Amino acid sequence: MGIENEIAGIGQAHQRLASSCVCCGSADLAASPAILMPFIADRAFGWRPVVIDDSWGLNTIQSGNAYSICKTMRCRRCEHLFCDIRFSEEEMENIYTGYREEAYVRLRDFYEPGYRGRNEALTVAVSYKQHIEEFLSPFVRDPLTILDWGGDTGANTPFEKRRVSLDVFDISGKAVGGDARVVTREQATSSKYGLIVCSQILEHIPYPSDVLLTVRQAMDEESILYIEVPFEEVMRRDLKDRDKVKRHWHEHINFYSIQSLDSLLVNCRLEILANNVLVAEVGGAEAHILQIACRLA
Repeated sequence: MGIENEIAGIGQAHQRLASSCVCCGSADLAASPAILMPFIADRAFGWRPVVIDDSWGLNTIQSGNAYSICKTMRCRRCEHLFCDIRFSEEEMENIYTGYREEAYVRLRDFYEPGYRGRNEALTVAVSYKQHIEEFLSPFVRDPLTILDWGGDTGANTPFEKRRVSLDVFDISGKAVGGDARVVTREQATSSKYGLIVCSQILEHIPYPSDVLLTVRQAMDEESILYIEVPFEEVMRRDLKDRDKVKRHWHEHINFYSIQSLDSLLVNCRLEILANNVLVAEVGGAEAHILQIACRLA
């Protein structure tokens, strides 16, 4: 039996509304009402907020602002926190094509005044690449070939001076710089790489096991996979009912606990070599980041 069939049950793959944990597969979930932020609802579905007043003639509906609703789901087994809505491939393309380019920024600034300024800070290359390299150096070998899965322009890929090649796969459609080469999914998965970077990606993905299973195809017994996700404040706090605290969902539709990320990787038959919580400055603010280095189990 192939690995794809072995873990096919994780997250009840490709349901519109998730009924089990997308990391460990458990159906033991708590749920609380939440809002899908207007920018994401508009980009993904073309759903815009409306103001309901007496002119609507809705006798049993109270007047007020109407936003897109969703649910916050909390896995009682691994403490993964996630939005119940799982976007389709087409909806993901709606959200991320032209990511942080003018049309994206203009619409988001309309819904979230001041975003344009924040975006300018976020487009600057990360300042902590040295810490990524220090974390990975015990595991990677020369000659170092790299695939950056979801790597945007390639500006944040580590080991710029050490690598011999850099391939970037990203659905945003952006041009890459320097020595990087844009590759298709088929090109990426038909090659083997010494290091695969999957940085700040899995928090966006409806079914993260899909990405990890695909990335496995570009790995052999020598390959190292580096994963990086935000360690959100609500996940760092000692809270019993996080689902009742998280009331809105934006681009990040998965909030990982240390346990939920470990569960996801183990279920995808990946062996964890090292993990770390990195505190770094991102976009002018302090961020906590979960780092994991792993290889094929």
